[in-house]
Amino acid sequence: MEIDAGRFTVRLARDEQDIAAAQRLRYRVFVEELGASASDEERALRREIDEYDPHFEHLILIDKESASDDPLDRVAGAYRLMTTERAKAGIGFYGSTEYDLTLIETCGRKAVELGRSCVGSEVRGGAAMHLLWTGLGEFVTSRQIEIMFGVASFHGDDPEPLAHALSFLHWNHLAPEDLRVRARPENFAAMDRLPADQVDRKQATRQIPALIKAYLRLGGFVGEGAWVDHDFNTVDVCLLMDTSRMVSRYRDFYGKESKPAEVGSQAGSDAGSGAGA
Repeated sequence: MEIDAGRFTVRLARDEQDIAAAQRLRYRVFVEELGASASDEERALRREIDEYDPHFEHLILIDKESASDDPLDRVAGAYRLMTTERAKAGIGFYGSTEYDLTLIETCGRKAVELGRSCVGSEVRGGAAMHLLWTGLGEFVTSRQIEIMFGVASFHGDDPEPLAHALSFLHWNHLAPEDLRVRARPENFAAMDRLPADQVDRKQATRQIPALIKAYLRLGGFVGEGAWVDHDFNTVDVCLLMDTSRMVSRYRDFYGKESKPAEVGSQAGSDAGSGAGA
């Protein structure tokens, strides 16, 4: 799969250099911009790395007009993708470190975990996220994926200031029981922090990152409870999407009348989604 669109090319990583370039972008976004912790090795390499990387496929957005001569600086957008088959054959899903994913692992349906999604500041707010989502749509269709999921993040590791946003998600977008994964108890934070009738919808909408709102527009749900990730300085929620109802929404969202700039401003204005979706 490869999509050429003028300045950008979207494709799966082909070699270690491609993966290293995605890790460089992740370092710039998650460590330098958003304050995630990093090891001495990661700081020396300026790459955000973990033990799950070799088990994921990496979807990358290459900027052919990058001003840098370093090939590691030419990836301007990234996702990492792990199918059920790869998870079973390898290390398992990354999200299982934060959520009990038994419902997904045993449902018998093809799933893919989305992780480390980010777009570089130099192309943020334009067509970059639109193109990444187009590539993701092709991946999901070609692999006959039925469930997409991943952790998505609010910046900052204190859930209390996010009470309206978390409560809004809980009362309005909680996953159906067959997909309602639950945050693990170690760093569990309740999302129903306010009664439904005390949630300020406008405040909640302001707090919810654009990327999460875009997934919700496409029919996404959230799992039970949030996970406080002190290493990444985030509060994470697990987003889940059943593609049996999302395929038509993808077509509408990326139809001929959709303008990349509009999609970019809607879904790509955030630096990234922390560890996940």
